[in-house]
Amino acid sequence: MSGATVKDSVTHAVGRAVTTPASRMAALARAELTLLGRSRTTIITAVFMPLVLPVSLTPVVEDMKVEDAGLSAGLVLLPSAIGFSLLFGVYTALAAIYTARREELVLKRLRTGELRDPEILAGSALPVLATALVQSLVLVAGSAVLLDLPAPEAPHLAVLGLLLGLVMCAALAAVTAVVTRNVESAQVTTMPMVLVSMSGSGVTVPLELLPDRLASFCELLPLTPVITLIRGGWTGNLSAYETLGALATALAWTLLAVFAVRRWFRWEPRR
Repeated sequence: MSGATVKDSVTHAVGRAVTTPASRMAALARAELTLLGRSRTTIITAVFMPLVLPVSLTPVVEDMKVEDAGLSAGLVLLPSAIGFSLLFGVYTALAAIYTARREELVLKRLRTGELRDPEILAGSALPVLATALVQSLVLVAGSAVLLDLPAPEAPHLAVLGLLLGLVMCAALAAVTAVVTRNVESAQVTTMPMVLVSMSGSGVTVPLELLPDRLASFCELLPLTPVITLIRGGWTGNLSAYETLGALATALAWTLLAVFAVRRWFRWEPRR
């Protein structure tokens, strides 16, 4: 789709007479949802990859002897699958979307209308966030059937972890878009966050299996508290101290990302 077509599609959808933040963001979200359905690359990244990648981890998890750490294959694979959804379905996809809209002058044109800056970023993210939320529900249902995963012991922790993950990954995607020159380079600029999270946040290897000193360091990574809360929601064995620590870490990364976006986000193409 050409840049002109993208700009026309988005600005036409949000150019009607809307007066409330909710209606303005809803109009932008509808336009973004239409564009999302037309982008094969984004669909593969945001929809299919998070559902396919966890399957490749099954043989690895079976060789980890996670039972020695008080875990089961389901308690490892489900948080991992949700982590993949957050990384690829939200963070990577949204960083590319923000970059594309900026380079096509969509963001610049939207700022001339009624939409405020936070509304533009939030409205653009809503379709991707909704997709990740539906994916997570599908993964939970699939894990219950295929992996005999029991009902969560503390469902509020799992829900809180997922919501924090969605908001944090969206904010980090906007930060990554600051240093991304074009859509093609988004594959490079998002790679550090993806690799660090996959290797150190409990996505592929539970922290319980890592050396204590390394695990303590990994607890401070952005996605770690999300995985910790989701897994703790099923096991129900998180102490109040561990829960508050995970919440504090997730909120700190989210607030830091929001500050960076407010300070440095680019609304016009990079030159």
